Amino acid sequence: MAKTNTIFVCSECGATSPRWLGRCPSCGKFNTMAEEPVAPPSHTGAAKGTAPAAPRALPLSRVEYRTYERTPSGISEFDNVIGGGIVKGSLVLLGGDPGIGKSTLLTQIAANLSQNHRVLYFSAEESCSQVKLRTERLGLSSDNLLLINETCIDGLDAELDGVEFCVIDSIQAVYTDDMSSSAGSVGQVRECASRLMRLAKSRGITFFIIGHVTKEGALAGPKVLEHIMDTVLYFEGENQENYRILRSVKNRFGNVSEVGVFEMTDRGIIPVTDYSGIFLSESRGEEPGAIVTPARTGNRCMNVEVQTLISKTSFGQPRRMPLGVDYNKLVLLLAVLEKRCGVNLGGFDVYVNVMGGIKLGEPASDLAVCAALASSFFDKPIDKFTAAFGEVGLTGEVRAVSYAEKRVAECVKMGFKKVLVPAKNMKSMTKYMDKIDIVPVLYVNTMIKSLFKQQ
Repeated sequence: MAKTNTIFVCSECGATSPRWLGRCPSCGKFNTMAEEPVAPPSHTGAAKGTAPAAPRALPLSRVEYRTYERTPSGISEFDNVIGGGIVKGSLVLLGGDPGIGKSTLLTQIAANLSQNHRVLYFSAEESCSQVKLRTERLGLSSDNLLLINETCIDGLDAELDGVEFCVIDSIQAVYTDDMSSSAGSVGQVRECASRLMRLAKSRGITFFIIGHVTKEGALAGPKVLEHIMDTVLYFEGENQENYRILRSVKNRFGNVSEVGVFEMTDRGIIPVTDYSGIFLSESRGEEPGAIVTPARTGNRCMNVEVQTLISKTSFGQPRRMPLGVDYNKLVLLLAVLEKRCGVNLGGFDVYVNVMGGIKLGEPASDLAVCAALASSFFDKPIDKFTAAFGEVGLTGEVRAVSYAEKRVAECVKMGFKKVLVPAKNMKSMTKYMDKIDIVPVLYVNTMIKSLFKQQ
């Protein structure tokens, strides 16, 4: 009897080892190495003496351009995040924390699509009666929405006759009999995802795949799971709050970094189009340490409030605790304020928070963070109808940013009276001069003097 070869695969990062290790040498996690069988190599090469196969590669000029038809999901914010609609034959991976609303969102999308298309909901975690209970709670019903409760994915091909859209809930709960490892292991997730990809591309079926996340917030399983997907979405938010944020981190058919805002209600998940009540507080302008910045998310801008708090440290080492702002970026801006502007924060604890759970990863928010920190340091509030954006360099200069015109347009739409912009972006602001007070800023210290020293 032939010996079955096995390897050990890390369930966190997918690293392999010929023997079991207590700690993964790649990611450093403990007790993550799982044993998996190795498939024997397939001899698919041409036999000796046979003619080689004809080349199939085509010149770029002979490749036919294909237009991708998009199908609306029935939820406007979801369509905006994925690029304008669902592309036929694509794979969409939706990840998020437990209880965040992944199944609820895809159940609503499946019910909306089933009004004109045939949809299959492949549930591996819930029974069909549980899914039906959720649809009744949400007021959804359709005869074109098919339900099946199964964990083995081998019989999925037979259930897809006439189906145009399929929901897999979830990829970590399904398995194939071709592998002996348990569901959720690296090998099972990789093989099941590859099989779904072949079905999607060969039969033109769109798959919505729900994925679990680790304690760190990353999608569980090997990285190949994200590599073979056409679109990767993250559903974020706090379970205690009603608002959810859908973030696109990969999209082969649209723009990445798109963000959609939703509200969780007893009637399901509802898209939110007016962000003013979410990312802006009602009491801004009354207390020091807060300012609004127009942040760009994908193709649109939304006004987000940045709040800061400075208190005298009780320990030898002052604390820096940012939420929504990169820690290293905050340390850099604090150094600029101390060296270039005379704002000495070395003996103070600094706390920064971005309202609504938005993450400001672009450098255009630097000027707003500096203004909020200076406001908290001088204990002088900034007018509630004032906004700021711009990138801050190590020399204290304010550099130009992209989408400046769109940012000012968003401030005008929200009724702001003054906006602090980089001086190098002033050329594109001529048409807004009569609508809002545009203040050019060349250096951070001049902005601080104009905002606080002359009050």
